[in-house]
Amino acid sequence: MTENQTWVTEFILLGFPLSPSMQMLLFGHFCLFYVLTLLGNGVILGLILLDSRLHTPMYFFLSHLAIVDISYASNNVPKMLVNLLNKKNTISFVPCITQTFLYMAFAHTECLILVVMSLDRYVAICHPLCYSVVMSWRACAVQAVTSWACGSLLALVHVGLVLRLPFCGPHEVNHFFCEILSVLKLACADTTLNQAVIFAASMFVLVGPLCLVLGSYARILAAILRIQFAEGRRKAFSTCSSHLCVVGLFFGTAIVLYMAPKSRHPEEQQKILSLFYSLFNPMLNPLIYSLRNKEVKGAFRRVLWKERLM
Repeated sequence: MTENQTWVTEFILLGFPLSPSMQMLLFGHFCLFYVLTLLGNGVILGLILLDSRLHTPMYFFLSHLAIVDISYASNNVPKMLVNLLNKKNTISFVPCITQTFLYMAFAHTECLILVVMSLDRYVAICHPLCYSVVMSWRACAVQAVTSWACGSLLALVHVGLVLRLPFCGPHEVNHFFCEILSVLKLACADTTLNQAVIFAASMFVLVGPLCLVLGSYARILAAILRIQFAEGRRKAFSTCSSHLCVVGLFFGTAIVLYMAPKSRHPEEQQKILSLFYSLFNPMLNPLIYSLRNKEVKGAFRRVLWKERLM
């Protein structure tokens, strides 16, 4: 470090370089999407809490997925909405690093929660006689706590490696939030170790879990095809297809964002992928589970009926 270099105390989030009228249009749309995200995931959480028929391991993990989605969107979207209205889109160093940590923690946790949900479906369909033992409430609690702990620990490793780097300018983050790859570009030091750890973590929480999910669903599909009753096959397909839709959206976007070659995806395209990853996935998850799940729709009707009788 030379003497004329200064430490950066705040960053400027460049966001989307658009005209003021287009920014106002995006503000309105993103506000609507954010409200739908909070409302949809909040309804899922409320139904699971209020309806005793949904007090099962599958919906226990679904409630954790809803919590992650709410937290995930709330970490990035409010700041993005404020920046769409302000001309000076600054963020201090500590809040920026905090945003990076929470973003990575929630992303890793969601990956692991989706894997645990696939395990739940695998045991329920392929080994139904062992389901009550393998997916006991104690086992479910351990799996949920482990997912949150591992996600937070991995994020802490990323942030710890970022904090060891000097940031001495420039201080413009070419993103709408403090996304880790964009922040690393501002470091005035070698970031090879950071890039290697990000790639290794992606293999651990993306490629590895995706292989486990696809392998378990291959066996689930084989088990479903052996079911003799059409109603049983339909119910199993409905539940599993909803989960596979969520897995495809989440893992597909994340793998393209963090593991595809840089030259094929310019920064503006990465912003769009991050936007889909941060806002649209959390909004679509409750819609996928509610629209394709008769148990959720039935719980919604029962809760409304109870409210009318009170």
